[in-house]
Amino acid sequence: MGPLKRIVGTMDRYVYEDILENTMRPWARANSGRSWVFQQDNDPKHTSGHVANWFRRRRVDLLEWPSQSPNLNPIEHMWKELERRLNGVRASNANQKFVQLEAAWKSIPMTVVQTS
Repeated sequence: MGPLKRIVGTMDRYVYEDILENTMRPWARANSGRSWVFQQDNDPKHTSGHVANWFRRRRVDLLEWPSQSPNLNPIEHMWKELERRLNGVRASNANQKFVQLEAAWKSIPMTVVQTS
């Protein structure tokens, strides 16, 4: 499971492309080699022409995603797992909250990821 990336402000297609280029792609290449398939939902920032062009330029294969299918999205299950792990944990500021999120994220066993 890849790293969390903190987003300050609103995520748009440019922020998403930056995450793909500078976080997701290096992590995927280091952990999966050159041959891997990327999965994302049909959020407009994910499917914009700008981002589609990034995938074409980088020759990244995309898994076809049926519309209106949130139950198939493993990241939704991971967000729920994070919520469960941090239930009742308080943070005094955004930096502390991100540290808590990152620690909880890293503590999720691969068996949970694989069954989600």
